[in-house]
Amino acid sequence: MFRRNDLALSLLAVGAAAAAGYVLQSRRQTGGSARSKADVGARLVRWDEVPSSAPVVDATSRRLSEIPGARRAIQRAVRNDAREEWEHVTLERDGAWSIVDAVRDSLPYYDGDDGEYNGVYVRYGDRIVVLDAIGWARLEEPLY
Repeated sequence: MFRRNDLALSLLAVGAAAAAGYVLQSRRQTGGSARSKADVGARLVRWDEVPSSAPVVDATSRRLSEIPGARRAIQRAVRNDAREEWEHVTLERDGAWSIVDAVRDSLPYYDGDDGEYNGVYVRYGDRIVVLDAIGWARLEEPLY
């Protein structure tokens, strides 16, 4: 009788550990499908805040329309009159980091000095919007 209780207790412990492992693994798989995120942000600036050496892209630019989230961020900034804070569009999917590269490499990206905004200056009607993107990756394994 005593051995049966030990066996049942052992099986219960093994079963609980297996269930916990399954739950942890399934959470990792559902959250692990997108390994990177990109945040495309836009905000309005005044015309006199546009640096003289910064190129200005028209909002109807084909290259701009090819960047996921860029138009949506610009439209949000204009709609919400975002002058104090950035309007963001966050994209979470495989390869999202490439959106950051597209903003910085396929458009005339301006690296600002002395309080100027970094980003792509976009003319949207009679307004100027600064567009920028950042990205980050989710680590699969802890570094420590």
